[in-house]
Amino acid sequence: MKFVLEVTVDEGASTQDRAGELGRILRYWGGNLHHYALEPGDGSAVYDSAYQEVGAWRVVAS
Repeated sequence: MKFVLEVTVDEGASTQDRAGELGRILRYWGGNLHHYALEPGDGSAVYDSAYQEVGAWRVVAS
């Protein structure tokens, strides 16, 4: 299996802001993984701190 996470961050934000936002996205994403069986086909949208969709994750067969 492969786990694929794609996230787009604001290129106009400072490096510190982008890093902070990505950290929050990853913590939220990681904290919610227990809701999934983590089998091929599982996945969900990924949201930033303003609850705007900024990407998605999915499990795919290798």
